[in-house]
Amino acid sequence: MAELDLKTAVLYALAVLLSISWFRRRREKSTIPAFIGGNGPISSYLAAIHFFRHPSDVIQQGYSHYPSGVFRVPTLFEWYYVASGPQRTAEIAAAPDHLLSALEALSDLLSLDYTQGPEISANPYHVPVILGGVTRNLGRCFPEVRDEIVCSFKDVVVLDDKEWTLLHVLPSIMQIVARTSNRLFVGLPLCREQEFLDMALKHSVDTFMRGQIIGLLPGFLKPILGPFIATRKSSLRHALKFLGPIVNERLKNEQEHGRNWPERPNDLISWLLERAEGEERTAPAITARILMMNQAAIHTTTMTLTGALYDLTAYPEHILPMREEVERIVAKEGWSKTSVSKMYKIDSFIRESQRLTIGPVALARKVVAQDGFTFSDGTRIPYGAMLTVTGGPAHSDAAIYDHPETFDGFRFSRMRDQQTNAADDGEGVFNRQMVSTGHDHLVFGHGKHSCPGRFFAATEIKAMLAHILVNYDVKAETAGVRPVDEWFGLLRFPSRQGKIFIRKRA
Repeated sequence: MAELDLKTAVLYALAVLLSISWFRRRREKSTIPAFIGGNGPISSYLAAIHFFRHPSDVIQQGYSHYPSGVFRVPTLFEWYYVASGPQRTAEIAAAPDHLLSALEALSDLLSLDYTQGPEISANPYHVPVILGGVTRNLGRCFPEVRDEIVCSFKDVVVLDDKEWTLLHVLPSIMQIVARTSNRLFVGLPLCREQEFLDMALKHSVDTFMRGQIIGLLPGFLKPILGPFIATRKSSLRHALKFLGPIVNERLKNEQEHGRNWPERPNDLISWLLERAEGEERTAPAITARILMMNQAAIHTTTMTLTGALYDLTAYPEHILPMREEVERIVAKEGWSKTSVSKMYKIDSFIRESQRLTIGPVALARKVVAQDGFTFSDGTRIPYGAMLTVTGGPAHSDAAIYDHPETFDGFRFSRMRDQQTNAADDGEGVFNRQMVSTGHDHLVFGHGKHSCPGRFFAATEIKAMLAHILVNYDVKAETAGVRPVDEWFGLLRFPSRQGKIFIRKRA
């Protein structure tokens, strides 16, 4: 009887929560058409569940109905406003922060105030550190990055000589990415200590998944339950065991020898300390930023490279041309950031892999202007709304791409060659690179809030794929079959269970 009463109470509580949320959504006045669902509480929540389960289909259908318009789709507790077309994408990307906030949208979508801490969002000084310190020093630090790629593949991908071995891709790549990224973040020997790597990997996965769970809660419950779901404090305590002594030693050397002391390591810790001020110049504060950078770098790079490997083995006709490109460039120039940037076929292949695996929406912004956000044609999005653009549909539009449903790994390198041969002014060529953004390539966002770490990520991913091509043979577990991507609401990611065959090259 007590169990029945508990179940009844839970059902009543759920009904109350949904009713409150429904009335709040009803108060949100908008002339934007709701693409699915009705106005009633039952039909509205059935539509929200349908959207959660089939987001790609819903957004694709909305794009077909409103190819240059705006439509709404329901989630459990709010509406998502989805804009279509190059013009609206450009207006959103160019909107000033006092109208549309990329930071608040990201914070809401990933529950950053709970998983990373509100001080990170309140003072995002790490962004200029990424643009300045990481990107500026990438060429100088590339030999270390390359060294860690070689060593980590040797340690993680353990193979019998010349025999095919079945490799569980995602966890293997995640280990390699964690080591390589942390070679630049914290340096040797810490980047190779397995306990530190296990901590960084656990934090990366937990932060992402727990952030999604918190995001499913209604707004008024997040401050109550969010701190209990997140593991921020325990992760920070664990990380301080490794990073605390290092940061404190750096601070001591700065006090004794100045901020640019002669033997200062060239890594992320030093670059953060260059810009940190006041309370940010402490071991816990710097450690929190290192954890945040790990979460961002490990997740994005692992997902991209894993997806590219699945595509490589599903479409093996791309292997020999890319291998020849790498061997030719390395024989002439060696391994460097500059030589990797000239591997146009590899760049094109990864960009094409990204094109076909982007989620259904992109370029998320939170409307922060009290009067809402108004497009140039007068279409108004209300205050507090989440505004996005169509991602997957734009990437698979036949008006933009020839045969968009076909994986064509050299699609963009051919475009580059054609434009170069036509004496293009250079801008078009640049816009075919993996790191370039536009209304037709939104993986890294677009506009002034494009992902600041994409230059490091692109160099790292291309260098890793190039290393695989010249040192290993790979093939699909089942010939011609790519492991099926997984979904969690709007999030799309490569199969966690996927495997490929791999062997050392003769």
